[in-house]
Amino acid sequence: MPEIENRLATDDCPHAWQREGLFINAFGRHLRRRFGGRVQRVSVDAGFTCPNVDGAVTTGGCNFCDNRSFSPSRRVRLRRVSEQLSAGIERVTKRYDRVEGFIAYFQPATNTYAPVEQLEEIFQLALAADSRIVGLAVGTRPDCVPESVLELLERLAVDHSVSLEFGMQSVHDESLQWMNRAHTHADMINAIDRARGRGFECCAHVILGVPGEDHAMMMQTAHEVGVLGLDAIKLHNLYSVHGTPLGDEVLAGKVQMMDREEYIRTVVDFLELIPPTTIVERVSGDAPPQFLIEPKWCLEKSAIRNEIDAEFARRRSRQGARFVAPPTPPLERPRPSDQTPDSIAAQIDQRGRLPVLKMQGS
Repeated sequence: MPEIENRLATDDCPHAWQREGLFINAFGRHLRRRFGGRVQRVSVDAGFTCPNVDGAVTTGGCNFCDNRSFSPSRRVRLRRVSEQLSAGIERVTKRYDRVEGFIAYFQPATNTYAPVEQLEEIFQLALAADSRIVGLAVGTRPDCVPESVLELLERLAVDHSVSLEFGMQSVHDESLQWMNRAHTHADMINAIDRARGRGFECCAHVILGVPGEDHAMMMQTAHEVGVLGLDAIKLHNLYSVHGTPLGDEVLAGKVQMMDREEYIRTVVDFLELIPPTTIVERVSGDAPPQFLIEPKWCLEKSAIRNEIDAEFARRRSRQGARFVAPPTPPLERPRPSDQTPDSIAAQIDQRGRLPVLKMQGS
């Protein structure tokens, strides 16, 4: 598809991405503005698990999850963090002519689910692994960020770019229950209201196309992005991979994936409702072909992005076009007490080490 021209007027646009003629506040362009050039994430697997896997809150894990399907670092032999970063940086520099910096992305599983002293050691190790590493991105769950973790990330963010990525997925508890997340949206509210304003980015992952959620329900999740004041979001279409409970249901014909055209329209509807200041880090999800069951269209990432832009152009619209600010600005929301479940806090706020984490040793 040829490049789409954004013909919306850019006069008096308050945001840089609007003045650049974009339809959304795209992550890549945001990083270029901030660091003066291309910055790439390098996926790191430090060997973490999750509290809905090890029994702290439940077992079985998320029904859609095979970490290998969305984490490149979990598709290879687990090596120490410094080796993973070196190999990842080498791959990226071969692919792109010039990269200004790298972000160590602790991606698979729950990357704040370990003794906090060990978390600090492993994050500091990553930041010191290469002079070109400018920061961290840390994927986690809303119920796994006690005050000790937030204080650690706040300290790291003084001198580095830090992004804390929450698996929010949906505001609807029935959807979270279907996924076997073993947390509620109240946990997300508690986490973000405690994390906001500490100097690091707060990002939320959202899944569109969950069985049982109609269009109105997905738009309620969009509305919550502005209410909670998220700095960034990642949108994922629900997709199924082999070896998961969801994959088994799709193969049995019990669950249908959202079709391509509906997904495009839903993404644009969603983005029109969120603040124009929110960074959009992803607009679709996919998995390697050998893992993926459905939908096959999600493998066409560039085409999907072009079709989203085309739908914005057809509507003569942009991200935030229908955003309505909440009555209480996010920064004025009170900071609540820490509601981290005791069974999880006991794993984090303790002295000790998890021998499974790949830090210095081989």
